[in-house]
Amino acid sequence: MRRILERALTDRERGLGELGLELAPPARDFLIAGAQGDARRALGTLEVAAGIAARSGGRTIDVAATEEAAQQKTLLYDRAGEEHYNVISAFIKSLRDSDPDAAMYWLMRMLEAGEDPLFIARRMVILAAEDIGTADPQALVIANAVKDAVDFVGLPEGRIPLAMGVAYLATAPKSNAAYAAMNRALADVKAHGALPVPLVMRNAPTPLMKDLGYGKGYEYAHEHEANVVRQQHRPESLEGHAYYEPTENGVEKAIRERLARIRGR
Repeated sequence: MRRILERALTDRERGLGELGLELAPPARDFLIAGAQGDARRALGTLEVAAGIAARSGGRTIDVAATEEAAQQKTLLYDRAGEEHYNVISAFIKSLRDSDPDAAMYWLMRMLEAGEDPLFIARRMVILAAEDIGTADPQALVIANAVKDAVDFVGLPEGRIPLAMGVAYLATAPKSNAAYAAMNRALADVKAHGALPVPLVMRNAPTPLMKDLGYGKGYEYAHEHEANVVRQQHRPESLEGHAYYEPTENGVEKAIRERLARIRGR
């Protein structure tokens, strides 16, 4: 690690050699200890520290500069690098796994690192639809409200609605039933192509279309018991394919029971 830092300071083409800076031994030790074996972390902090030292007009990178750089570098977070994706992945998985404490930690890691709060909010909106779904339909409403609030008030106050959203999403019941249904339906679309719409499902705005049987036999759901009517809604070859299978979690338990009654009819 020491050799890597020395090369970075002296290399004029790929390093910081043109700045003509020296690294004080205590500062070097601080960088090595803080890197925890990760050269990328040490180099990232060294680069920031070099900029701090150069702006101050000094020739030596001291401990004060490396400490300030470590604060700015914010725990190995690079919005354009691998750690950006590692941290957002940990954040989303903590929400999915219903761990509000871990999710809150990763939220603050990202915000302290200078992450775009709207990027975080957008990922929360996606999670609300994909991983909570109809187990708590209010989650998507909350996530959208968080996004709008953050966009409206900005930082630093925007952290507050983000934290509220994290607490809500992490503790909400989870289900990916709607997401899974989407993928099952998509698989049939890709496998079978553009199958024709059943005649009973078609509108008949012209006499010719009526003569061709468009809409013939269609039954209006509101004229039936429980507003449910059984008729051909899909191409015949796909009838009976179940896509949406709600879980027993949250609101989906009631949806599951109602859907069982509907399908039973």
